[in-house]
Amino acid sequence: MGTSKRIHQMTVPQWEKAFPDDDACMAYLAKHRWPNAVHCPRCGSDKVFELQTMAWKWECMDCGKSTSYRFSVLVGTVFENTNVGLRTWFRVIHRMLVSKKGVSAHQIYREMGFGSYRTAWSMCHRVRAGLANEEFRKLMGIVEVDETYIGGKDKNRHWHKRTHSTGASNDPLKFAVIGAVERKGNVVARVLDKVNIATMQGFVKEVVATDVSLLSTDAARGYWRLNETHENHAMVDHGSGQYVVGAIHTNTIEGFWSLVKRGVVGTYHKVSRKYLPLYVAEFQFRYNNRTNEDIFGEAIRGC
Repeated sequence: MGTSKRIHQMTVPQWEKAFPDDDACMAYLAKHRWPNAVHCPRCGSDKVFELQTMAWKWECMDCGKSTSYRFSVLVGTVFENTNVGLRTWFRVIHRMLVSKKGVSAHQIYREMGFGSYRTAWSMCHRVRAGLANEEFRKLMGIVEVDETYIGGKDKNRHWHKRTHSTGASNDPLKFAVIGAVERKGNVVARVLDKVNIATMQGFVKEVVATDVSLLSTDAARGYWRLNETHENHAMVDHGSGQYVVGAIHTNTIEGFWSLVKRGVVGTYHKVSRKYLPLYVAEFQFRYNNRTNEDIFGEAIRGC
């Protein structure tokens, strides 16, 4: 029985050697943002020239009729309009990527020595927004779909704050997330505003190809009519103790949910509904790049 190849991500000494100063970071960003040639972020023209008196800035002559447009390598990125140096940004991104269950803004605040927690919090959310901009294709092959609920429990609140609701779907502290994963491939996860047949089947139709060899789900009502669009749909009934029937199971997507939940509970402790999509995007990015030796470069391209 063979063993899977271990993917070695950039270590801290390797990172320190690659990015000794802000100029090295600027060069790395420019290379990954414009791998072929520098383009104007406003009009897309490649008729630009580098300003000799201003480092990492260019001028586009195709923008505007009377005046040209000057831009830096930071324009249009998550690093734009901040007082934090690019090397510090890169260090935060590297820290977020090498932590399997994520790293909290409080931890970043303590490690980086920022003047305020708000700075670390804002930076982490900006990076997560950049990681969410992945190129998307519909999932193929054997695909598993499942939904889960993330958040605290109503019974753990003070008595006067409890709603005494029953079931995770009715718990005001829990938020529904649905995901689809291609076995040995990528995952796509979204936060749901409502959990019903329309939203669940709408997600599947959007992210899963109709000609998959197998679409595996549990027996939740939202998946009952998927065979109308996906003829190779099969279910396992967890309610009757059925979890694996040959190739039919949802173990892969449930493994992804366990990563997300361990991160939320153990690292972030509490996540609001407003920002939950950003946290889900971060876990999705790390999972989809788990075999990518250049995950850092991929993150910089997204940012």
